[in-house]
Amino acid sequence: MYDLKALYEAESVEHAVALLMEHPEAQIIAGGSDVLVQMREGKRAGKELVSIYRIDAMRGVSFEEDGAIRIGSLTSFSHITKDPIIQKYINVLGEAVDMVGGPQIRNIGTIGGNTCNGVTSADSASTLHAWDAIVEITGPDGVRRIPIHDFYIRAGVVDLRPGELQTAIIIPKEAYEGYFGHYIKYAMRNAMDIATTGCSVNVKLSEDKKTILDARIAYGVAGPVPMRAPSAEALIRVKQISKAVIKEFAQAVLLDINPRDSWRAAKDFREHIAAVLAQRALCESIRLAGGEGNE
Repeated sequence: MYDLKALYEAESVEHAVALLMEHPEAQIIAGGSDVLVQMREGKRAGKELVSIYRIDAMRGVSFEEDGAIRIGSLTSFSHITKDPIIQKYINVLGEAVDMVGGPQIRNIGTIGGNTCNGVTSADSASTLHAWDAIVEITGPDGVRRIPIHDFYIRAGVVDLRPGELQTAIIIPKEAYEGYFGHYIKYAMRNAMDIATTGCSVNVKLSEDKKTILDARIAYGVAGPVPMRAPSAEALIRVKQISKAVIKEFAQAVLLDINPRDSWRAAKDFREHIAAVLAQRALCESIRLAGGEGNE
């Protein structure tokens, strides 16, 4: 059923790096929700695997000294959704990953695996882009941290060099403090389907809740990799909340996104949905922040 050459089990991050250096063609496996399916289909026949599943140091959600939220790459979707830190400060991420597959997938699937796949439809990816997430990568030369935008190189390819593995995702304090967000997934079915388009919006309002001081919007399946819409963000920054401004914001996303035609949806349909989702997600984010979203 599973045609593999060898399975090596890492006992620590350092051990995993050593195994990857010793076996440069090996594939990392964590929860296995993607890799095992691909193996069963014969796409990874004869491959070596390095399992990182037992590295507990890569699990859990915690605060760093500077107030940043650290999410271990082996943290499952279910644990992220239920974690009190996530629920209090970036609940939209928990809501987003709660839309991944069914309960079995969410129990075993990890946020590291979801992002390292490099696919634009990953429900966590657009939300993490909207939070200005930082990816922590550990390898033979030590630890490096890069913005999640730079982590995605092209469709299906991320910035992992020989011997490296993703060890955590960091949400800086300045990226979440005072912000409220909402994620909307549009799919052809309501359950266990890949997103046709996903949209995540965060806003920070003025003290009187009448002005949008800042807004961040990110998409999945609006281009070859998850992406932000900087034109829309710039347009709405330090603007008073109004129906007109919200509609302008939604239309401005079309200046940045570049969805493709596919059997799931046509390009023009995806563009229409992207604008609609931007408006709805912004209105809900404003409401969550204590303002009135005039959709």
